[in-house]
Amino acid sequence: MPQYHIFGGDIQFLKVILAEGESIYADAGHMVAKKGSVQMKTKMQGGLLGALKRELTGETFFVTEFIGPGDVYLSSVFPGKIVQIPLQGNGILAKAHSFLAAESNVKYDIKLTKISVGWLAKEGMFLAKFRGEGNVFLHGHGDVVMRELKDGEELQVEASHLLAFEEGMDYGVKFVGGIKSLLFAHEGLFFINIRGPGRVWIQSLTTEQLVALLMKYISTA
Repeated sequence: MPQYHIFGGDIQFLKVILAEGESIYADAGHMVAKKGSVQMKTKMQGGLLGALKRELTGETFFVTEFIGPGDVYLSSVFPGKIVQIPLQGNGILAKAHSFLAAESNVKYDIKLTKISVGWLAKEGMFLAKFRGEGNVFLHGHGDVVMRELKDGEELQVEASHLLAFEEGMDYGVKFVGGIKSLLFAHEGLFFINIRGPGRVWIQSLTTEQLVALLMKYISTA
């Protein structure tokens, strides 16, 4: 089994140590460095149909496979944390564009979500789906916290802050707050309502927040 080390501050690195013949695959564009002994192959994870579904949802058509022996360094492009999620035959659903890498036994697909979630929360109708035996690595923006919900326990998460949750959990959309909150506090939004049992991963920063902050500096430069 490959060995993993996550290190760094605001923008973290994932170091993968591969023995002879071991492999992982990663989202295109996230490799920082590798040893010369590590082979790289471009492949369509999940076959042509899986690649086409990823292309339609804005994900990369191809993934990059790394074959050992040697070390590989991967990184996100935004400030945040890398999250290691071990799968044991179960699955998770993750926010689009959060995928960093996975072991070769993990299947990567795209799942059509409930129409109300995609439409009202403006987060798109698709989520990345990972299932199998092995580790998945996601990159969340800002800090990432995991909540384990008991049977029947509910958690309301603003859609942009939802990073991932376990497959099989019940979820839907709920409007939280009134017109005043929406107009003046920017808190009256459609939230994703998730019900346990299962695990939920939440990120403290969103792409929209980061872009808005950068635009303020750009506009005053």
